[in-house]
Amino acid sequence: MMTFYVNPYRRMSQLRQAMDRLLEENLTEPTANEREMTLAVDVYGEDDAFVIRALTPGLDAEDVSIEILNNTVALRGEFKCEDLHEGQNRFLTCELPNGRFGRVVTLPTALDASKAEASIKNGVLTLRIPKAEAHRPKTIKVSVA
Repeated sequence: MMTFYVNPYRRMSQLRQAMDRLLEENLTEPTANEREMTLAVDVYGEDDAFVIRALTPGLDAEDVSIEILNNTVALRGEFKCEDLHEGQNRFLTCELPNGRFGRVVTLPTALDASKAEASIKNGVLTLRIPKAEAHRPKTIKVSVA
């Protein structure tokens, strides 16, 4: 009697390789206009607000769009590099951000968008959004009866 050992992991690996080949052949690389970079952010909470910080080197205030709805914050914009469009330069290395970016951050509580403040300093966008009044901690003073 012969015993055959079947390795299920080998078969799964072969299936994965076949699927990878199929996807590589049929999916095209998005064009430069379709790509959108993800903006790296730091988010932290204070007692009465949330603060979002993002690296935005070379951007001015008008290059960034901020939308706040309920507890969701959307940051969008575009890094523009005039040198790339001139066609005169031949880059040896091109690592600076270029093109559209976006980031959506969902926070745990409702926000008061009317009191949000944003600034850009030294290439860092800082956005401070107060929590909605109903979600702020309340201090109750205890009186002696």
